[in-house]
Amino acid sequence: MRRHGPVLAAYGGLKLAGFAVFMYLLDSAGDYRAKAPRFGGGAHPWDVLATWDGWWYQQIAAHGYHPALTPVPGATGLGTLQENSAAFFPLYPALMRLVSELTGLGLYGAGLLVSVVASFAAALGVHAVAERLGGRRAGIAAAGLWAVWPGSGIEWAVYSDSLYVALAVWACHAVLDRRWLTAGLLTFAAGLNRPTAVALIAALAVAAVLVLHRRQDGVWRPVTALAVAPLGLLGYLAWVGLRMGELGGYFTLQRGAWAHTFDYGEQTLDVLTSVAVGHSDYLFAYPFADMIGVGAVLLSLALLPLLIRLRPPVTLVVYTVVTMVLVLGSQQIFGNVSRYLLPAFPLFLPLAVALRRLRPPLLFTLLGIAALASGSYAGYGLFELGVP
Repeated sequence: MRRHGPVLAAYGGLKLAGFAVFMYLLDSAGDYRAKAPRFGGGAHPWDVLATWDGWWYQQIAAHGYHPALTPVPGATGLGTLQENSAAFFPLYPALMRLVSELTGLGLYGAGLLVSVVASFAAALGVHAVAERLGGRRAGIAAAGLWAVWPGSGIEWAVYSDSLYVALAVWACHAVLDRRWLTAGLLTFAAGLNRPTAVALIAALAVAAVLVLHRRQDGVWRPVTALAVAPLGLLGYLAWVGLRMGELGGYFTLQRGAWAHTFDYGEQTLDVLTSVAVGHSDYLFAYPFADMIGVGAVLLSLALLPLLIRLRPPVTLVVYTVVTMVLVLGSQQIFGNVSRYLLPAFPLFLPLAVALRRLRPPLLFTLLGIAALASGSYAGYGLFELGVP
């Protein structure tokens, strides 16, 4: 408790502050009551935490998968827009179902419990990685930044993001400690949770090849980690393809259901140039959420060279760069980009190293202000003014 208690308290306190503001804003606006429960509405403000993607995860946990495209009734803007459940990876809904059956909670409560516990695990992992590079104060600052980052409103919701970041950060930590089998298994699990585990697989592969080249740690443990790491991701993609009778079935579902495809950054550039001149004639425009997204992109691009300047282990650099390429190089709902960049936790490190110089009262004053503001930009902006 002496070691981890302050980290958990700092993260939990900051999240609670932002969460309280988010709920207050929702209750004050009252607009959520007019929306369908699936699309951000409900009887109570907190119902929004299980809408949008949260609705899909509950359906999968309750009924399993149906990998097929189904036209969206009344869809406008994209005449071919269709739906599917297989776009959502299986680990998180499987844990929802397991926790629900073990505890008696409904799927909403079980999903929220998994996300909240995973968010604290991720906070401890972010602290552990940052502590290696900048000491204990930097670690606590980094855990605090995880609580208030632009996409952080998704951490306490029925979404898989907190679970993915928890797996990713501890996989990176295991690579740094050269615990190859642990790193391989955690990366395997991350591949069953989100497709962006490609970045984690790449980071582990580069680190493993380097130690093999230098003839460190023997052969069988790095090679075993290399072999195990991609199996979760590849296995799920293969299963979807088999069910659809098409090798690239998952990517067909992504294009047809969510207009989500890798476009080498064309849409990101379109949004950045459009928002800058006040235009919103691009795909899936949500003006307020997109402004937050633009800020998150610019902040990430500014922090990347500062991260490299710290000369962190190559694992963290590869993981961060590939994550950013996958996010910024894809056509998607741009308002979600702040959420999609949330797994790039090494970007917290330059700020954390700078903040470690501050005395705790000043540090937590600054983080506390950011936490209160996050109720708007990381909570209300995503769930009510955009589509998370």
